[in-house]
Amino acid sequence: MAEPERTTERRLRPAPLLFEPSEAAADPEHFFDLESMEDPHELLARSTELTLAFRAASDRAVEYQAMAAAQLADPRRFDRLTPGDIGARAGWTEDYARKMIEFGRELLAQPG
Repeated sequence: MAEPERTTERRLRPAPLLFEPSEAAADPEHFFDLESMEDPHELLARSTELTLAFRAASDRAVEYQAMAAAQLADPRRFDRLTPGDIGARAGWTEDYARKMIEFGRELLAQPG
């Protein structure tokens, strides 16, 4: 039996998102200490890592939103919500809520 072909491409691992101390977060000029970096090579590298990390976190959060929307819209729930209600809670249009519910159902149907 032949082994499945393995991809040689390395996936980019996003930088870990670390929470900033509250006093740093209160300063509008402070952002993950980027403002203090003087070396543009280091600044580009770190800001790129943060960009990838925020994108990955955003994508993952959207998946969780979709799964929650699908669960809330499940017709088997006695307290199910309409797409309009879900959209109002999430700040979405009703049409977008329907799409997110469908996306969530697809995610929930996947094994694992």
